[in-house]
Amino acid sequence: AVVSTQSGHYGRGMRRHKQYQHDVHEPIITQYLSLCVELKKGHAAKEGLYQYKILTQNTDINSLEKVIRQFVKMAEVRAEAASKEAKAAMLEMNVIEDLDVVYTPEKLMLATVSGEDSQDRADRTVLTPWVKFLWEVYRHVLDILKNNNKVEKLYQDMAQQAFTFCIKYERKAEFRKLSDSVRNHLNLIIKHSHQTNSINLNDPVSLQLHLDTRLYQLDCAIKISLWQEAIKTINDIHALMQLSKKKPKPQALANYYKKQALVFSKANNRLFEACALMKHYQLVYDQKKTATEEEKQSLASGVLMATLAIPLPSSLSDTEKYLDLQNSTKDKNITLASYLDLAHAPTRDSLLADLVKHGIEGKVYPELQPLFTILEVDFQPLTLCKKVDTMLIQVEKLYPDLKQYTKDVREVAVLRLMRQLAQVYDKISISKVVSLIPYIEPLELELLIIGPAKSLDLQLRIDYATGTYIFGSTIQYQREDIASGPTVQQMPSEMFRSQLVSLFSALDKSVALISPNRKQQMKDQLRQEAIAAYHRSAKKDQQNMMRRKEMIESRKEFYENLNTEKEKKELQEKEKHRKEAERAEIKRRGEEEKRRTEERCQREEKHKDKLLKMEKVKKLMEHMGEKPFEGLTEEELLNMTEEDLLARGLDHMSKEKSDLQQKMKQVEKRLDYFTRAQRLVEIPKLKKEWEKAKEDDKVWWEQKENERIEMTIKKREQEISTRQRLLRMVDDKKMFEATVLEAKEAAFNSELERFESELEQIRAQRKEAKKLEILKKLAEDRKKEELARAAEEKRKKYRLRLCVDTTA
Repeated sequence: AVVSTQSGHYGRGMRRHKQYQHDVHEPIITQYLSLCVELKKGHAAKEGLYQYKILTQNTDINSLEKVIRQFVKMAEVRAEAASKEAKAAMLEMNVIEDLDVVYTPEKLMLATVSGEDSQDRADRTVLTPWVKFLWEVYRHVLDILKNNNKVEKLYQDMAQQAFTFCIKYERKAEFRKLSDSVRNHLNLIIKHSHQTNSINLNDPVSLQLHLDTRLYQLDCAIKISLWQEAIKTINDIHALMQLSKKKPKPQALANYYKKQALVFSKANNRLFEACALMKHYQLVYDQKKTATEEEKQSLASGVLMATLAIPLPSSLSDTEKYLDLQNSTKDKNITLASYLDLAHAPTRDSLLADLVKHGIEGKVYPELQPLFTILEVDFQPLTLCKKVDTMLIQVEKLYPDLKQYTKDVREVAVLRLMRQLAQVYDKISISKVVSLIPYIEPLELELLIIGPAKSLDLQLRIDYATGTYIFGSTIQYQREDIASGPTVQQMPSEMFRSQLVSLFSALDKSVALISPNRKQQMKDQLRQEAIAAYHRSAKKDQQNMMRRKEMIESRKEFYENLNTEKEKKELQEKEKHRKEAERAEIKRRGEEEKRRTEERCQREEKHKDKLLKMEKVKKLMEHMGEKPFEGLTEEELLNMTEEDLLARGLDHMSKEKSDLQQKMKQVEKRLDYFTRAQRLVEIPKLKKEWEKAKEDDKVWWEQKENERIEMTIKKREQEISTRQRLLRMVDDKKMFEATVLEAKEAAFNSELERFESELEQIRAQRKEAKKLEILKKLAEDRKKEELARAAEEKRKKYRLRLCVDTTA
């Protein structure tokens, strides 16, 4: 209540202060924000910071930065203290008083009803309010600092601290909200770039700050396992890079590609993971001059394993390519390719070609160098999987960071083996194939190859009766793409499919040999017929074309007028709908504001009732103490009536009184026994000590008495000598006193005579003044009487004259 009242006064006070004064305003806002932190009033703090920003952004921006950093620091300290307090409370709750009763009935009931442990309850009551307040602090600070080039560095620092807060307290929902807020702030920067003090993203420094924040955001999203947010962040980083006129720093770009590879790895997208690792390797190899051979070898090995772990692509028929049945996947791959600065979506074959182009297969660990040749070059179906398995087992032992790729590489080796077997065998037993693959069971093998067989990438059928795999298929429907990898001959279906094409080519060549001029004669004849037909219908066709042109022009004009009328009506309808929407929005806002006001009033009433009830409870606790109410939560105290609280306090007091009486009896009994034993032992010792003390006191008294007598005699002698010395001065003293008295008496008499003479003069003056005043008053009275008589005579004469005139 204090801060909510002060916030209004503070805001109005800031508006009245047109001129900023550092020594006056900074201590005020600092104290105000400390009060907001103490009372957890985030909105009040936001209002104060907003007014302070208006005052300081054009005069003292460093003060604003200092105040905001102190404010955030205070909130972080309080949240950290609350975290420690929650842990301490948890330790206290875990203290077991009785080892025979580890789980009390209260603990069992809470665990059954709520499903929470003690740590969760301690966090909810102690830590959660401060974590919520700290989240509000970060959100309000970022909202105040957005799109302002004067506090751009502070904004980025606060954003990174907010992401760190989400990591520290594992707040995934708040991380999503924070990411959306930062994204919206970036959109505001782009939208309102023309405003004063807005951020210019064309500035390399500003763009680098934004990139650093997004990279840190990506790192935090990976740490907290929010992969969807990580993809969105990658999209934001790509958009920022598109705005920049030059590429970011190689170090930041390498970190970006590395994080992208990790995200694609978690999404199980080996294709783009290998592409990101390839980009990272090329950047390190070209730009990082201090990179060691071991580091380059490790990166090259990761690129090779990730590329070989890409599943073998399924080929599409011409019909499927025409229909583009995987359009959504294609668009998605194009979008992901743009994140890696690629013009086209990568493929497994293109990545293998890049491996060969850059010679990466020769720069890997020595144990991995034959792997590329075995899988992609050599045709050795009988030893392929055994060689790959032996190599991968050694790699797993020596290089644990490459272990994540070994499972996928083994699956690729199995599919490569099956394709090679299909080129050599028409039929092979399942047991023979399983013996060629030492790391897979028959059921796993069947599940692995059933997908490619269904999509006709692998021409295979399973005969369970004979326990064999049958390779090859009919010629009615076959893939038209050439399979990747080593091949020794075409499949039978591929041979059958090309026969019709060969027959057509041979017949066409035969016709050309039999009549070589036949085609030219047919062409000349057709040309002559076309010219004759043109001359016969040229004039008529021209008239038809003119009429058609006029008709087209008239229809065009008609449809243009029709479209114009339609557009006018649409604009009128849109304007009408817009006005209706504005009126509805205004009405909705009014109702929303009214509802919020009512809700706020209800909350305030509830809060006031709660405060009044808690005040009564506190007064009752002051009278009765806090022990009767230990173990009760705030809600339980509020739900209890005053009579219940009083009864609980009285019960506790009676119980304490009875316990105290029992304790007093025990203490009294123990003290009685102890006192008796003590007196029986100490009485003889006290007697001896009393005798000894008596003798010591006598000696001490005699010594002190002798000293007192000696001092008294010396003092008496000194006083006698002093009296004799002072007696010689008595006559001089009397003469001095007489002289002083005579002088004082003479001065008094002269002063008395002067006073009496002045008094007589003043009395005479006052008598004369009084006499003159009386005479003056008498003269005035006499004059007034004469004037009155004259006026009376004049009135009498006037009346007499009036009477005479009346009679006449």
